[in-house]
Amino acid sequence: MKKLGLYCFGNDLRLHDLAPLRALAARVDHLLCVVCVDPALVVSSPHIVGDAPISKQRRQFLEESVAELAVSLDKLGQRLIVCRASARQGLAELIDRYPVDEVYRSRHPGSYERSQWQFLQKSFPTTRFQELDSHTLFNWEALPFAPAALPPTFSQFRKAIADLRVPQPLPTLTELPPPPDAMELPARDEVFLALGDDAKHFRFYGGEVAGLEHTQSYFDSDWPSHYKVLRNDLDSWHHSTKFSPWLALGCVSAREIVSQLRDYEARHGANDSTEWIYFELLWREYFQWYAYQHGNHLFRFKGIKQRKPLTSFYPERFRAWTQGETPWPLVNACMHQINETAYMSNRGRQIVASCFVHELQLDWRYGAAYFEQQLIDYDMASNWGNWQYLAGVGADPRGHRRFDLEKQARQYDPDGAFTRRWRGGETCAAIDSQDMVGWPCVDGSKNQ
Repeated sequence: MKKLGLYCFGNDLRLHDLAPLRALAARVDHLLCVVCVDPALVVSSPHIVGDAPISKQRRQFLEESVAELAVSLDKLGQRLIVCRASARQGLAELIDRYPVDEVYRSRHPGSYERSQWQFLQKSFPTTRFQELDSHTLFNWEALPFAPAALPPTFSQFRKAIADLRVPQPLPTLTELPPPPDAMELPARDEVFLALGDDAKHFRFYGGEVAGLEHTQSYFDSDWPSHYKVLRNDLDSWHHSTKFSPWLALGCVSAREIVSQLRDYEARHGANDSTEWIYFELLWREYFQWYAYQHGNHLFRFKGIKQRKPLTSFYPERFRAWTQGETPWPLVNACMHQINETAYMSNRGRQIVASCFVHELQLDWRYGAAYFEQQLIDYDMASNWGNWQYLAGVGADPRGHRRFDLEKQARQYDPDGAFTRRWRGGETCAAIDSQDMVGWPCVDGSKNQ
């Protein structure tokens, strides 16, 4: 009897270095390829903010990536089924409709995604469910500790995995089992093939081909040898790797990047800059397992340390921060940049996050959720892990990361070029427009 498999694409929108799809393809005669575009994740942040949509750039990048995956699967005689529903709903309907024997996917660190996977396992006990690692550098089984015993700091994690070698990326799949015979598949989702007219204005183009081309182009240049001294630049395209959007959706695997990095070092020599690229990939790796270990604590006010910050939510301050109307020109410039491009340098992110938590004394989760909505390279684990770190409720052993905003401006924008370009001088003179004297009394008059 022929076996039918279902592969659920998620944080792995590619065909290279994809162990779970390769493993499933070797086990079944027919294959359903599915991606679930969960409205709860596309329309808003399910973690804290209500119904604000994600940025058009982030949505565009997702659409381009899914569209390109569909084209790549077509070339292998496959079809990509796009379910506009949660994995819990979309996969359940497909498993009910077709005699699916096995379901595979890449392991996901998110508690939301894991809970849906567990629901499906319980709902379909006769179907085999399997996860394999493809979003991380290392496999679960290779770690020198159980994921639940992740070292509490990055430094300890880095020492623990120092002797591990990153596996070589698997080659691109060139054949797959066909879709089921004589079965009517859902209609094609053409929305993902109709890209907006303004796509050409974005610097980042979604999909595996664009991601691999960008990676190759970067390592064909000499920029990697200068990365460490240039990485804090606030605006230049070439001064950082710009791998993050394709890493976030899995259009390019982290192992592929490490492989090309080592090839670059073999040709040009290793130095502090090339090692720093690997160092930052290890930070990303740490936060993936950090999210897997801590689950819903990643989104809680007290974080993983159960330490309540002395912050709250002030709507006026939050609006001023999101619109770039604070008393700090560099912060304003960075916020104008993210609102218009859906991207911000790592240095810029640290600056505006520090302002959010320490100067504006705002609940860090609202800043993390705003980044989730805006950033074209949003990665759940890295975003929420980094915000916890800076807010003093995460993995930072020092417990507090407060930046001197004037010093940051002098150091990283000494001539004010970045601030002028992104109109950071459009400031507000004060954090709040009202103080307690301006509040009305119960009878409607003002305090004097």
